[in-house]
Amino acid sequence: MSKKLSEFPATAICGNDISSSCLYVSALAIGYAGQYAWISLLIVAAVLFLFRKIYGEVVGALPLNGGAYNALLNTTSKSTASLAATLTLLSYMATAVISASEGMYYVHSLWNGWPVITATILLLLFFMVLTIVGIGESANVASAIFIFHIFSLVTLSTFCLYHFYENGLGIITANFDRPIQGDSVVTALFLGFSAAMLGISGFESSANYVEEQEKGVFRKTLRNMWIVVSVFNPLMAFLALSLIPIPEVATHKETLLSYMGELSGGNGLSILISVDAALVLSGAVLTSFVGVKGLVERMTLDRILPKLLLKKNKRGSYYRIPILFFFMCLSILLITKGDLSALAGVYTIAFLSVMALFGFGNFLLKIRRKRLPRPEKSSWSGLFLAVIAVIAALVGNMVMNPSYFEVFLEYLGPSFLIVFFMLNRNAILTFLLTITKHCFKPLDRYIGQINKKIYKTIIDINSQEFVFFTHGDDIATLNKVMLYISKNEPTKKIKVVTTYMDEVYLSEQLEKDIEVLDREYPKIDIEYLKLKGVFGPEMVQKLSADWNIPVNFMFIGSPDDRFPYKVSELGGVRLVI
Repeated sequence: MSKKLSEFPATAICGNDISSSCLYVSALAIGYAGQYAWISLLIVAAVLFLFRKIYGEVVGALPLNGGAYNALLNTTSKSTASLAATLTLLSYMATAVISASEGMYYVHSLWNGWPVITATILLLLFFMVLTIVGIGESANVASAIFIFHIFSLVTLSTFCLYHFYENGLGIITANFDRPIQGDSVVTALFLGFSAAMLGISGFESSANYVEEQEKGVFRKTLRNMWIVVSVFNPLMAFLALSLIPIPEVATHKETLLSYMGELSGGNGLSILISVDAALVLSGAVLTSFVGVKGLVERMTLDRILPKLLLKKNKRGSYYRIPILFFFMCLSILLITKGDLSALAGVYTIAFLSVMALFGFGNFLLKIRRKRLPRPEKSSWSGLFLAVIAVIAALVGNMVMNPSYFEVFLEYLGPSFLIVFFMLNRNAILTFLLTITKHCFKPLDRYIGQINKKIYKTIIDINSQEFVFFTHGDDIATLNKVMLYISKNEPTKKIKVVTTYMDEVYLSEQLEKDIEVLDREYPKIDIEYLKLKGVFGPEMVQKLSADWNIPVNFMFIGSPDDRFPYKVSELGGVRLVI
């Protein structure tokens, strides 16, 4: 078993992504909210505080990789969960390409001969290799970048505060005396808040590799990311307003912090911030690779993506996932020819949609999984307020940039088409078989092999057995299980298993109920098994090995507080009711 991540490296991997936002979010917020930008950023910090509880509750109850996908998979249908997964993949893809390109533009600002496109490709290739090597090595690189980034921000803040102290209140007073941007203060704050919400991209990443973290670390990563965003993002906006007149901010919006360093500490500090920007934006690329690896691994185990992605190398790493992600990023980079403004729309809509869907998953968890133990709970009011805030930011961004939604749909369509095929491949393959029979009957002799292969694929899909562990559930509950499996999992057989230590306590009614269900679902063979022993991780692993059924094809109902194990200890057993 690979070594789990402790608090600091786990924080560094996702922290590089979210903390890199201070390089661009201050200029964005000032552009829409003017002198009130720092207040908009404080409101964002307040919303993120609410999401700490939301993520803590969902991932605490279901500590498995996948983020919003995992939350919805265990509370609603597979198709809804797949939509969240597709949006997450789009968000990561856009983040990786934009961050890599922007990082190389910072290097270009220091060295005019720097080939931006070529360097961007090489940077993506480097992090692909690093992800294949392993999570531990990736964490070491991320930790070094994170330390340097925090040092650079503290240094810049110190110089800016000293410059502010030395030069007085002239510039900041003039900025606050300027007319309000927009119709009112409320409008300015709302538009600034909508733009500033992009500054928390990366907060969702920790949930996508939670299985690689030590016990109790996940909640600490949320706290640490919240502290960084709450301190540095509003502070940088306030310091920018104290050093630079608002009209001048737009002139330096691409490299605002570097310009602040030049004003407060000279060329040396400006170079330091540019180097830091290149490094931490590169760290955000690493976050995307690590997050995608955890998410795609989980999707593939659930048969949403082709199982060929789970091929391991000698180090035990799923090397094909980062390779595929690299080529996806490379194709976008080459198609856009380095002009990544269009990708901003994908990035914005996808990221905010994922945050909203995660909140929706928390709603469903509270309603449908009441008995499931969790280390903390978000309040209903906090959950409602957080989701409304994200939806408002989503609407605000579409109002400010209407073209973003159109570009987003252009990328979402092909991406979801692949997932749709995998979800419905059994029906699609059956339809193709019917077509080949009727339309190509004269060519039966030539297409016989095709039919055999399609038949074999369908048989292989349907031959996968599933297991449901029950502890005396009534027929209504068992029927819900059968409905879920018949709708979401193509199969011809399910084993219903109950365990006992004393045969006296076995329910006779349960056996009768299963006979009724066996008649109700004639296309699925229901096998009822009574096994002597204690249900737990050891039994799950033994049955998985004996029956050759992967653990993620085994289901249980939501356990209550008396259940002695956490869901994560069962090795991937899924909740179905």
